[in-house]
Formats: sequence, structure tokens, C-alpha cells
Amino acid sequence: MDLLMRINKFLNKLLTLTGGAFLLGMILLTCANIFVRQFYIPIRGTFELMGYAGAVVTAFALGYTQLTNGHISVDVLVNAYPKPLKRIVSIINHGVCCAFFSIAAWHIVQKALTLKNVGELSETLRIIYYPFTFAVAFGCFVLALAIFTDFLKAILLQKEVSK
Repeated sequence: MDLLMRINKFLNKLLTLTGGAFLLGMILLTCANIFVRQFYIPIRGTFELMGYAGAVVTAFALGYTQLTNGHISVDVLVNAYPKPLKRIVSIINHGVCCAFFSIAAWHIVQKALTLKNVGELSETLRIIYYPFTFAVAFGCFVLALAIFTDFLKAILLQKEVSK
């Protein structure tokens, strides 16, 4: 479990730093586009690049947000449950979410492979964009890993309580 937590933290730290670099690039591109637009025409392909970078930033932040419990949750009903039932709901919730994001990552990888095989290019800049799709799939996989870690924690906590 400790090894899994270290891997989880390492991957999420790496993705957070990479996402931050993409976000910085988005800020610089936006500022440059605004500045250049005042004197000349806008920077070509800004809309495309912002979309791809935004997808990477969002996907790379998912796992870290799960790791730090930063996702929004509505738990008004669950808070009224007794502790054993809360744990069971947590185990089921983490299990379903882990399965969902694992399947989502798998399907996104399939989509990326299709884009790669057909040689799909972006409209304006004519850049390949399957690497961005793979990045989103990786972000979903890391989120699934973070949820799986929470799933294991909930199960192990359940076992410790019943001893």
C-alpha cells in the first residue's frame, strides 16, 4: 500500500508540474495574442492550441484533485448514515468511479490510436493531435489509480475497524 501511495504521489506531482507548464504556456500565448492583435492580425492557431493545452491541463489535474480531496461532493444524505454504512458507500463509490475512469481511459486510448492510424491533423496548424488524446487518457488513468488507492484505504480501514 505504501508503494502504491508513493507511485500515486509521484505521478500526480509530475502531472501537476506538467499541467502547470502547459497552463503557463496558455497564459503566455493568450497575452501574446492580445498584444499582437493590437498591431497586426491575431496569432494563427491560438484557438486550437488553447483547446489542446486546456484538455491536458484539465486531465492532468484530475488525479491531484482526487489525492487532495478537492473534488466537489454532495454528502448531505451520506452524513446522516452510521459510520459502517458510510464506509460501505465509500467503498462502492470508489469502486464504481475507479472502474468508470479505467474504462474511460481505455476508450480514450482507443480513440487516440484511431487518430494516429488515420493520420488526423488539426485544421489550422496541421499538427497531429493524438498525443494530446493520449495525454488525456493518461490523466484519466492516473485519476483511476488515485481512486483505487482511496478504494484500498476504505477497505483496509474497514478491516481495521472490525478487528
